Amino acid sequence: MNPTTPDGRYFVVKGRLWRCSNPALDEDERQRLVNELMEARRAVKAAKASGFASEMKSARAAVRAAKVALGERGPVWWDDGAPDLNKHMVDNTPYSDWYHQLKPPAER
Repeated sequence: MNPTTPDGRYFVVKGRLWRCSNPALDEDERQRLVNELMEARRAVKAAKASGFASEMKSARAAVRAAKVALGERGPVWWDDGAPDLNKHMVDNTPYSDWYHQLKPPAER
């Protein structure tokens, strides 16, 4: 399992921060959006196989729309003015000390 920052804003994969979904979403809405995201990702896979650029553009737009609705992209879902550190290497963020206090890398 990937560690989640103490404030619940990010999870860490291979030393990189990825924004979590908005925890204020109601469970039914979150699940609906996750289903849309999975459908859009399948459309990206199909578009890659088809080779049609227009299908790929549409599929990628659907992935982005679902991620924005989930709060994983676009405007941040927190309101304390903290910057968005999505896709930053954790070592270059205020989460660095927290991350290095976790289990050794082989066990993360």
